[in-house]
Amino acid sequence: MQFTAAQIAQLLQGTVEGDPNATVSKLSKIEEGGAGSLSFLANPAYTQYVYETTASVVIIGAAFELVGPVKTTLVRVADAQGAFAKVLELYNTIKLDKKGVSPKAAIEEGAAYGNDCYIGPLAYIGANAKLGNNVKVYPHAYIGDNVVIGDNTTVFANVTIYSDCVVGARCIIHSGTVIGSDGFRFATGPGGGARSRRSAMW
Repeated sequence: MQFTAAQIAQLLQGTVEGDPNATVSKLSKIEEGGAGSLSFLANPAYTQYVYETTASVVIIGAAFELVGPVKTTLVRVADAQGAFAKVLELYNTIKLDKKGVSPKAAIEEGAAYGNDCYIGPLAYIGANAKLGNNVKVYPHAYIGDNVVIGDNTTVFANVTIYSDCVVGARCIIHSGTVIGSDGFRFATGPGGGARSRRSAMW
């Protein structure tokens, strides 16, 4: 991903001070910024860094008044923190837009997946599992037999989904999550009393 200061300003409806062709390809904190990075200044406690940072582009508020020279290109916007959040969302959308099936993935017989899917290295897809369109399964994820996953769902690395579970569309399942494991719930007994019961939660 690469953007120029001019493109960022257009996206954020801001104005450029400095080199409109300054290019960024990563995000950083303003105190850690370096060449090719984009940062922002919203907290007054970090004001000193706008004069010291070597980040290529910094997003700042339209009303911020400089009291010294800066090395970076500035993009002035109405709300610096909100603008950076918008850029971060776009960055993540682009970064996570992976497609293709790794030859190192294990896909069992009868499993099927839709269009524009991503199945990363060492991911396991069980027998007869069904993945919808644009499903992302990151490395080391385990998808059990007969699992159904809806369109546009992302399963990050090291997720475990046990057999026969159904996951809906447009879900995000973060690393370390286990779906379908044994859990506990309260079940009503014949006399109306509650008792603890071990059951599968999915």
